[in-house]
Amino acid sequence: MFRSKLKTIVLALSVTMMAVSLISFPQESVDASIRGLDMWWEIVFPSLLPFFIVSEMLIGFGVVKFIGVMLEPLMRPLFRVPGVGGFAWAMGMASGFPAGAKLSARLRQEGQLTRIEAERLVSFTNCSNPLFIFGAVSVGFFGNAKLGVILALAHYLGNFTVGLLMRFHGHKENKENKEKQKAPSIRKALSALHKTRINDNRPLGKLLGDAVMSSIQTLLMIGGFIILFSVINKMLFHVGITAFLAKGIEMMLTMLHFPVELSLPLISGLFEITFGSQMASQVDESTLMHQAVIVSLVLGFSGFSVQAQVASILAQTDIRFKPFFFARILHSCFAAFYAYLLWNPIYVRFYSNEPTSNAVPVFNLGDGLMSQKILDSLAEFGPLITIFALMLYTIILAKRTLAK
Repeated sequence: MFRSKLKTIVLALSVTMMAVSLISFPQESVDASIRGLDMWWEIVFPSLLPFFIVSEMLIGFGVVKFIGVMLEPLMRPLFRVPGVGGFAWAMGMASGFPAGAKLSARLRQEGQLTRIEAERLVSFTNCSNPLFIFGAVSVGFFGNAKLGVILALAHYLGNFTVGLLMRFHGHKENKENKEKQKAPSIRKALSALHKTRINDNRPLGKLLGDAVMSSIQTLLMIGGFIILFSVINKMLFHVGITAFLAKGIEMMLTMLHFPVELSLPLISGLFEITFGSQMASQVDESTLMHQAVIVSLVLGFSGFSVQAQVASILAQTDIRFKPFFFARILHSCFAAFYAYLLWNPIYVRFYSNEPTSNAVPVFNLGDGLMSQKILDSLAEFGPLITIFALMLYTIILAKRTLAK
């Protein structure tokens, strides 16, 4: 009872402080909102929408079930999840946050995963996509395309390690089938594909409409969280809370022989990864290796903004959020460790001619880098794609409302 009352008081005070901060810093809050909105409708919406729609179609047509049967001998021994987890893992890495959570929740709703299996799966299928790591962070913030190799290796190796460790999650709660795994069978996979499509029993138009509606509803929710946490991060910075928390981080960085100037980017990155990564790239007192370790930690933790998006998606199912949060702590630690471990044998050895600090003109390597060109195209055409998709969503919603 006391804990419940304390939680009520803390939440009420937090929201009140947020309201007071918005009133005290109106211009800063508007700027932060615009920054979050720009990120959403230029990059996030147009880049994630195709993945979400195609994923829904693949599930409805039974292709995911087919992939699940074929990957069962691989995913079950490694991660103790069904073969369909391989689809969620691949799509999560390709499209980035929070596609892994979206697909894991969808597969749980389809009954293709138990709750424990879904919690294992969602813990390692949420990661940053290569476009963001190479284009936005490495080239956009650091002006160094080669840095993306270290960041990507550390991020995905950390993600894989988390998956191996989370296979032990719920071993006491979940009684699994101990039957010997058989070799994948094309006949069984095709049979599963056909049965899934027949059982779905939705016409193509209905399936496509449902895919569009579900995807856009999820992306609208994601957009709200991006804008909200962009404002929260800015308000925490202006009221001095970020600097206060950074004082505690400085002691830890000093013990690790890291520049204390990285404490502020680290705290900011724990709330929102883009802002934290950008701030880390601007710390002139730090070496590039120290910056890479901090950015890897931030990317692994994902930020409270992404975690709030995942929590909202998981709330639609019986999947618990705590295992996911614990996995993010593990991922941040492993990613930072791998970045430090791989720095000399990979970056220094193969890219020794690269500068060892961040004194590099921003975007100096962007002209010839495919990921940067994709980001530039999204920034140019992304808003048009977003507006068109929202218009389509409005038309479908209006037709379905009138048909009732």
